[in-house]
Amino acid sequence: MRDSSSMRRSSLSGGRTSRFEPILSRAAGASTPVTAIAHPCDATSIATAVDAAAARLIDPVLIGPLAKIDAAAEAAGRDISTLRRIDAPHSVAAAAAAVALVRSGEATLLMKGSLHTDEVIRAALDPALGLRTGRRFSHVYLMDVALYPKLLLITDAAINIAPTLMEKRDIVQNAIGLAHCLGIATPKVAVLSAVETVTPRIASTVEAAALCKMADRGQITGARVDGPLAFDNAINPAAAEEKGIVSEVAGDADILVVPDLEAGNMLAKQLTFLAGARAAGVVLGARVPIVLTSRADTEETHLASCAVAALMAQTRLERADAAVTGP
Repeated sequence: MRDSSSMRRSSLSGGRTSRFEPILSRAAGASTPVTAIAHPCDATSIATAVDAAAARLIDPVLIGPLAKIDAAAEAAGRDISTLRRIDAPHSVAAAAAAVALVRSGEATLLMKGSLHTDEVIRAALDPALGLRTGRRFSHVYLMDVALYPKLLLITDAAINIAPTLMEKRDIVQNAIGLAHCLGIATPKVAVLSAVETVTPRIASTVEAAALCKMADRGQITGARVDGPLAFDNAINPAAAEEKGIVSEVAGDADILVVPDLEAGNMLAKQLTFLAGARAAGVVLGARVPIVLTSRADTEETHLASCAVAALMAQTRLERADAAVTGP
Protein backbone atom coordinates (compact mmCIF):
# COMPACT_ATOMS: atom_id res chain seq x y z
CA MET A 1 0.00 0.00 0.00
CA ARG A 2 1.30 3.46 -0.89
CA ASP A 3 2.02 5.84 1.97
CA SER A 4 -0.04 9.00 2.40
CA SER A 5 2.79 11.34 1.34
CA SER A 6 3.22 9.47 -1.95
CA MET A 7 -0.54 9.61 -2.60
CA ARG A 8 -0.59 13.32 -1.80
CA ARG A 9 2.21 14.07 -4.27
CA SER A 10 0.60 11.90 -6.94
CA SER A 11 -2.67 13.83 -6.64
CA LEU A 12 -0.81 17.14 -6.86
CA SER A 13 0.94 16.05 -10.05
CA GLY A 14 -2.44 15.52 -11.71
CA GLY A 15 -1.45 12.24 -13.32
CA ARG A 16 0.64 14.03 -15.95
CA THR A 17 3.44 12.39 -17.89
CA SER A 18 6.69 12.36 -15.96
CA ARG A 19 9.69 14.22 -17.34
CA PHE A 20 11.81 11.40 -15.93
CA GLU A 21 10.54 8.96 -18.55
CA PRO A 22 13.16 9.88 -21.21
CA ILE A 23 15.89 9.48 -18.59
CA LEU A 24 14.57 6.05 -17.60
CA SER A 25 14.39 5.01 -21.26
CA ARG A 26 17.92 6.19 -22.02
CA ALA A 27 19.37 4.46 -18.97
CA ALA A 28 17.56 1.20 -19.72
CA GLY A 29 19.07 1.22 -23.20
CA ALA A 30 22.64 1.69 -21.94
CA SER A 31 24.99 -0.79 -20.28
CA THR A 32 23.84 -1.86 -16.82
CA PRO A 33 26.27 -0.64 -14.12
CA VAL A 34 27.20 -2.90 -11.23
CA THR A 35 25.94 -1.04 -8.17
CA ALA A 36 27.21 -1.56 -4.63
CA ILE A 37 24.28 -1.02 -2.27
CA ALA A 38 25.33 -0.37 1.32
CA HIS A 39 23.14 -1.94 4.02
CA PRO A 40 19.85 -2.56 2.12
CA CYS A 41 18.12 -3.80 5.25
CA ASP A 42 14.62 -2.43 4.87
CA ALA A 43 11.81 -3.17 2.44
CA THR A 44 12.23 0.11 0.54
CA SER A 45 15.93 -0.48 -0.18
CA ILE A 46 15.33 -4.05 -1.37
CA ALA A 47 12.34 -3.04 -3.50
CA THR A 48 14.39 -0.28 -5.14
CA ALA A 49 17.28 -2.66 -5.87
CA VAL A 50 15.10 -5.39 -7.34
CA ASP A 51 12.84 -3.05 -9.32
CA ALA A 52 15.78 -1.08 -10.71
CA ALA A 53 17.41 -4.33 -11.77
CA ALA A 54 14.18 -5.47 -13.43
CA ALA A 55 14.06 -2.15 -15.30
CA ARG A 56 17.65 -2.79 -16.52
CA LEU A 57 18.93 0.31 -14.76
CA ILE A 58 21.44 -1.31 -12.38
CA ASP A 59 23.03 -4.66 -11.53
CA PRO A 60 22.80 -4.59 -7.71
CA VAL A 61 25.19 -6.09 -5.18
CA LEU A 62 23.59 -6.21 -1.73
CA ILE A 63 26.07 -5.58 1.10
CA GLY A 64 25.13 -5.95 4.75
CA PRO A 65 24.05 -8.47 7.41
CA LEU A 66 22.63 -11.31 5.30
CA ALA A 67 19.91 -12.24 7.79
CA LYS A 68 18.61 -8.67 7.81
CA ILE A 69 18.77 -8.46 4.00
CA ASP A 70 16.76 -11.68 3.72
CA ALA A 71 14.19 -10.39 6.20
CA ALA A 72 13.89 -7.13 4.29
CA ALA A 73 13.38 -9.02 1.04
CA GLU A 74 10.60 -11.04 2.64
CA ALA A 75 8.98 -7.86 3.95
CA ALA A 76 9.23 -6.28 0.50
CA GLY A 77 7.87 -9.37 -1.23
CA ARG A 78 10.87 -9.46 -3.57
CA ASP A 79 12.96 -12.40 -4.77
CA ILE A 80 16.70 -11.72 -4.31
CA SER A 81 17.92 -15.26 -4.98
CA THR A 82 19.66 -14.24 -8.23
CA LEU A 83 21.38 -11.18 -6.76
CA ARG A 84 24.93 -11.15 -5.45
CA ARG A 85 25.16 -10.60 -1.71
CA ILE A 86 28.14 -9.77 0.50
CA ASP A 87 27.97 -10.23 4.27
CA ALA A 88 28.91 -7.29 6.49
CA PRO A 89 28.15 -7.19 10.23
CA HIS A 90 26.71 -3.69 10.47
CA SER A 91 26.04 -0.47 8.57
CA VAL A 92 29.51 1.05 8.97
CA ALA A 93 31.16 -2.12 7.71
CA ALA A 94 28.65 -2.33 4.87
CA ALA A 95 29.46 1.22 3.76
CA ALA A 96 33.18 0.49 3.83
CA ALA A 97 32.73 -2.74 1.88
CA ALA A 98 30.56 -1.02 -0.72
CA VAL A 99 33.17 1.70 -1.21
CA ALA A 100 35.89 -0.96 -1.47
CA LEU A 101 33.93 -2.71 -4.21
CA VAL A 102 33.89 0.54 -6.17
CA ARG A 103 37.59 1.20 -5.58
CA SER A 104 38.44 -2.28 -6.86
CA GLY A 105 36.57 -1.59 -10.09
CA GLU A 106 33.98 -4.30 -9.47
CA ALA A 107 31.21 -1.69 -9.13
CA THR A 108 30.66 1.56 -11.01
CA LEU A 109 27.89 2.99 -8.81
CA LEU A 110 27.40 3.36 -5.06
CA MET A 111 23.95 3.43 -3.48
CA LYS A 112 22.76 4.16 0.06
CA GLY A 113 20.54 1.54 1.63
CA SER A 114 18.86 1.86 5.02
CA LEU A 115 21.84 3.40 6.82
CA HIS A 116 22.31 7.09 7.63
CA THR A 117 23.50 9.30 4.80
CA ASP A 118 26.54 10.45 6.78
CA GLU A 119 27.70 6.84 7.17
CA VAL A 120 27.96 6.19 3.45
CA ILE A 121 29.36 9.66 2.71
CA ARG A 122 31.94 9.28 5.49
CA ALA A 123 33.13 6.02 3.94
CA ALA A 124 33.29 7.63 0.50
CA LEU A 125 35.28 10.57 1.90
CA ASP A 126 37.87 8.46 3.71
CA PRO A 127 41.24 9.99 2.70
CA ALA A 128 42.94 6.63 2.20
CA LEU A 129 40.15 4.22 1.28
CA GLY A 130 37.39 6.43 -0.08
CA LEU A 131 36.30 7.81 -3.43
CA ARG A 132 37.70 11.33 -3.30
CA THR A 133 38.64 13.24 -6.42
CA GLY A 134 39.87 16.81 -6.72
CA ARG A 135 36.25 17.95 -6.65
CA ARG A 136 33.98 18.66 -3.68
CA PHE A 137 31.13 16.16 -3.16
CA SER A 138 27.72 17.74 -3.76
CA HIS A 139 24.11 16.67 -4.15
CA VAL A 140 21.78 17.61 -6.99
CA TYR A 141 18.01 17.26 -6.94
CA LEU A 142 16.28 16.87 -10.30
CA MET A 143 12.83 18.38 -9.85
CA ASP A 144 9.92 17.73 -12.18
CA VAL A 145 7.61 20.62 -11.28
CA ALA A 146 4.25 20.75 -13.06
CA LEU A 147 4.22 24.54 -13.44
CA TYR A 148 7.78 24.73 -14.80
CA PRO A 149 8.35 23.83 -18.46
CA LYS A 150 11.44 21.63 -17.96
CA LEU A 151 13.43 19.71 -15.38
CA LEU A 152 14.91 21.94 -12.70
CA LEU A 153 18.18 21.04 -10.97
CA ILE A 154 18.66 22.27 -7.37
CA THR A 155 22.01 22.13 -5.59
CA ASP A 156 23.14 21.63 -2.83
CA ALA A 157 20.34 20.55 -0.52
CA ALA A 158 21.83 17.47 1.16
CA ILE A 159 25.62 17.47 1.61
CA ASN A 160 27.28 20.89 2.06
CA ILE A 161 25.88 22.81 5.00
CA ALA A 162 27.49 26.23 4.52
CA PRO A 163 29.76 25.99 1.47
CA THR A 164 32.57 28.44 0.89
CA LEU A 165 32.99 30.28 -2.40
CA MET A 166 35.44 27.71 -3.78
CA GLU A 167 33.20 24.86 -2.62
CA LYS A 168 30.30 26.55 -4.42
CA ARG A 169 32.47 26.62 -7.53
CA ASP A 170 32.67 22.80 -7.36
CA ILE A 171 28.94 22.54 -6.59
CA VAL A 172 28.15 24.57 -9.72
CA GLN A 173 30.55 22.60 -11.92
CA ASN A 174 29.20 19.26 -10.68
CA ALA A 175 25.66 20.31 -11.56
CA ILE A 176 26.76 21.51 -15.00
CA GLY A 177 28.31 18.11 -15.66
CA LEU A 178 25.04 16.41 -14.78
CA ALA A 179 23.10 18.78 -17.03
CA HIS A 180 25.43 17.93 -19.91
CA CYS A 181 24.82 14.23 -19.28
CA LEU A 182 21.07 14.87 -19.50
CA GLY A 183 21.52 16.50 -22.91
CA ILE A 184 21.44 20.16 -21.88
CA ALA A 185 24.34 21.49 -23.94
CA THR A 186 24.62 24.92 -22.31
CA PRO A 187 22.67 24.93 -19.04
CA LYS A 188 21.50 28.19 -17.54
CA VAL A 189 22.69 28.48 -13.95
CA ALA A 190 20.96 30.86 -11.54
CA VAL A 191 22.85 31.59 -8.33
CA LEU A 192 20.14 32.36 -5.80
CA SER A 193 19.91 34.87 -2.99
CA ALA A 194 17.12 36.87 -1.38
CA VAL A 195 17.63 39.77 -3.80
CA GLU A 196 19.01 40.28 -7.29
CA THR A 197 21.41 43.09 -6.49
CA VAL A 198 24.86 42.79 -4.92
CA THR A 199 25.03 44.05 -1.36
CA PRO A 200 27.73 43.34 1.25
CA ARG A 201 25.02 42.99 3.87
CA ILE A 202 23.98 39.68 2.25
CA ALA A 203 27.09 37.56 1.73
CA SER A 204 25.40 35.23 -0.75
CA THR A 205 24.94 38.11 -3.21
CA VAL A 206 28.66 38.84 -3.18
CA GLU A 207 29.51 35.15 -3.68
CA ALA A 208 26.98 34.94 -6.51
CA ALA A 209 28.66 37.83 -8.28
CA ALA A 210 32.06 36.18 -7.75
CA LEU A 211 30.81 32.92 -9.26
CA CYS A 212 29.62 34.82 -12.33
CA LYS A 213 33.06 36.38 -12.75
CA MET A 214 34.64 32.95 -12.29
CA ALA A 215 32.51 31.74 -15.18
CA ASP A 216 33.64 34.73 -17.27
CA ARG A 217 37.29 33.83 -16.58
CA GLY A 218 36.98 30.10 -17.28
CA GLN A 219 37.05 28.88 -13.69
CA ILE A 220 33.54 27.54 -14.28
CA THR A 221 32.87 26.14 -17.74
CA GLY A 222 30.11 24.73 -19.89
CA ALA A 223 27.22 26.97 -18.84
CA ARG A 224 25.77 30.46 -18.65
CA VAL A 225 25.93 31.63 -15.04
CA ASP A 226 24.07 34.61 -13.59
CA GLY A 227 23.43 35.90 -10.12
CA PRO A 228 22.51 36.98 -7.66
CA LEU A 229 18.94 36.22 -8.64
CA ALA A 230 15.95 35.91 -6.35
CA PHE A 231 13.92 32.73 -6.80
CA ASP A 232 11.04 34.44 -8.58
CA ASN A 233 13.13 36.16 -11.23
CA ALA A 234 15.26 33.05 -11.71
CA ILE A 235 12.30 30.91 -12.82
CA ASN A 236 9.61 33.38 -13.91
CA PRO A 237 10.13 35.55 -17.05
CA ALA A 238 7.48 38.07 -16.01
CA ALA A 239 9.11 38.58 -12.61
CA ALA A 240 12.50 39.09 -14.27
CA GLU A 241 11.05 41.56 -16.76
CA GLU A 242 9.26 43.51 -14.03
CA LYS A 243 12.57 43.93 -12.20
CA GLY A 244 14.26 45.07 -15.42
CA ILE A 245 16.75 42.19 -15.38
CA VAL A 246 18.45 41.66 -18.72
CA SER A 247 19.83 38.13 -18.64
CA GLU A 248 19.93 34.91 -20.65
CA VAL A 249 19.39 32.99 -17.42
CA ALA A 250 16.69 34.95 -15.58
CA GLY A 251 13.24 33.43 -16.00
CA ASP A 252 14.60 30.32 -17.73
CA ALA A 253 17.04 28.64 -15.33
CA ASP A 254 18.02 24.99 -15.66
CA ILE A 255 20.05 24.93 -12.45
CA LEU A 256 19.35 26.73 -9.17
CA VAL A 257 22.36 27.12 -6.87
CA VAL A 258 21.20 27.83 -3.32
CA PRO A 259 23.17 29.78 -0.68
CA ASP A 260 23.31 26.91 1.82
CA LEU A 261 21.86 23.51 2.69
CA GLU A 262 18.99 24.92 4.75
CA ALA A 263 17.71 27.03 1.87
CA GLY A 264 18.11 24.18 -0.61
CA ASN A 265 16.48 21.58 1.59
CA MET A 266 13.48 23.78 2.30
CA LEU A 267 13.11 24.75 -1.37
CA ALA A 268 13.22 21.15 -2.59
CA LYS A 269 10.75 19.95 0.04
CA GLN A 270 8.37 22.85 -0.58
CA LEU A 271 8.32 22.02 -4.28
CA THR A 272 7.76 18.35 -3.48
CA PHE A 273 5.09 18.58 -0.81
CA LEU A 274 3.29 21.80 -1.76
CA ALA A 275 3.69 21.86 -5.54
CA GLY A 276 3.59 18.10 -6.15
CA ALA A 277 7.05 18.01 -7.71
CA ARG A 278 8.75 14.71 -8.41
CA ALA A 279 12.33 14.69 -7.13
CA ALA A 280 15.26 12.43 -7.97
CA GLY A 281 18.74 12.97 -6.64
CA VAL A 282 22.39 11.99 -6.92
CA VAL A 283 25.70 12.88 -5.25
CA LEU A 284 28.46 14.01 -7.60
CA GLY A 285 32.15 14.80 -7.22
CA ALA A 286 33.19 11.28 -6.17
CA ARG A 287 34.87 8.70 -8.40
CA VAL A 288 31.40 7.37 -9.16
CA PRO A 289 27.90 8.79 -8.74
CA ILE A 290 26.29 8.03 -5.38
CA VAL A 291 22.54 7.39 -5.15
CA LEU A 292 20.86 8.62 -1.97
CA THR A 293 17.36 7.25 -1.54
CA SER A 294 14.80 8.05 1.12
CA ARG A 295 11.83 6.09 2.41
CA ALA A 296 9.71 9.20 1.79
CA ASP A 297 10.49 9.08 -1.95
CA THR A 298 8.12 7.45 -4.41
CA GLU A 299 9.00 4.32 -6.37
CA GLU A 300 9.26 6.45 -9.51
CA THR A 301 11.80 8.82 -8.00
CA HIS A 302 13.84 5.92 -6.60
CA LEU A 303 14.10 4.51 -10.12
CA ALA A 304 14.78 7.94 -11.62
CA SER A 305 17.66 8.46 -9.18
CA CYS A 306 19.13 5.12 -10.27
CA ALA A 307 18.66 6.07 -13.93
CA VAL A 308 20.40 9.43 -13.55
CA ALA A 309 23.35 7.83 -11.79
CA ALA A 310 23.52 5.08 -14.42
CA LEU A 311 23.67 7.66 -17.22
CA MET A 312 26.44 9.52 -15.40
CA ALA A 313 28.40 6.28 -15.01
CA GLN A 314 27.91 5.43 -18.68
CA THR A 315 29.09 8.90 -19.73
CA ARG A 316 32.26 8.52 -17.63
CA LEU A 317 33.02 5.13 -19.19
CA GLU A 318 32.54 6.52 -22.69
CA ARG A 319 34.89 9.41 -21.94
CA ALA A 320 37.48 7.05 -20.49
CA ASP A 321 37.27 4.82 -23.57
CA ALA A 322 37.59 7.84 -25.85
CA ALA A 323 40.66 9.00 -23.95
CA VAL A 324 42.29 5.57 -24.38
CA THR A 325 41.42 5.02 -28.03
CA GLY A 326 41.86 8.62 -29.14
CA PRO A 327 40.00 10.32 -32.01
